[in-house]
Amino acid sequence: MTIHIGAQQGDIAETVLMPGDPYRAKWAAENFLQNAQLVNEVRGMLGYTGSWNGHRVTIQGSGMGMPSLSIYANELIRDFGAKTLIRIGSCGGMQPQVKLRDVILAMTASTVGSPSHSIFKDVNFAPAADWSLLQAAAQAAQSREIGIHVGGIYSSDTFYDERPDLNEQMVRHGILGVEMEAAELYTLAARYQCRALAVLTVSDHLGTGEALPSEQRERSFGDMVEIALEAAFS
Repeated sequence: MTIHIGAQQGDIAETVLMPGDPYRAKWAAENFLQNAQLVNEVRGMLGYTGSWNGHRVTIQGSGMGMPSLSIYANELIRDFGAKTLIRIGSCGGMQPQVKLRDVILAMTASTVGSPSHSIFKDVNFAPAADWSLLQAAAQAAQSREIGIHVGGIYSSDTFYDERPDLNEQMVRHGILGVEMEAAELYTLAARYQCRALAVLTVSDHLGTGEALPSEQRERSFGDMVEIALEAAFS
């Protein structure tokens, strides 16, 4: 048990899927895990542990933004022995070829700043996904009738961004989509020698203003969870 995770030792699996929304963690556990048990509800940040195809899996909400994710990822790794952490969440598309309901596999995650930024001082550390997870996720995605994109994303530290010039530069440099957590997750995984990946569903598009209705989001998020699970145990 830690300050933010009320699970007991042994309750958390070595493989953890991390949606931002705790109710998405509940939905994913109910729909994809067998014998899922609630192991954390401190501050309403729900976590469940069950099995998928005989493998133990925990699905733990991370909250919104890099500071929140940093709390949960640090405790999951340091105090509960998590070894593989996969973010499953939504993102905003940035490139014209990226469409709603597509899935982005984040190879790298650029950011202006994260909770780890002060550690590196003058160094621009380049947070990147684990290659084995990225390769396995790409293979898992190819069997599905969805658009799949592999490349760089942007982890923003603000939701209501007032820097259109920065977004323009992200697009100019080939960034596929924007979200708020992956850069810190990748940095922590590097620090603790763990595996990490972000599998993201495009729920809206910054260029076109399009957004998925709620019923289509659930169907698309299902593809994302399956890709993450297959990648974790390939």
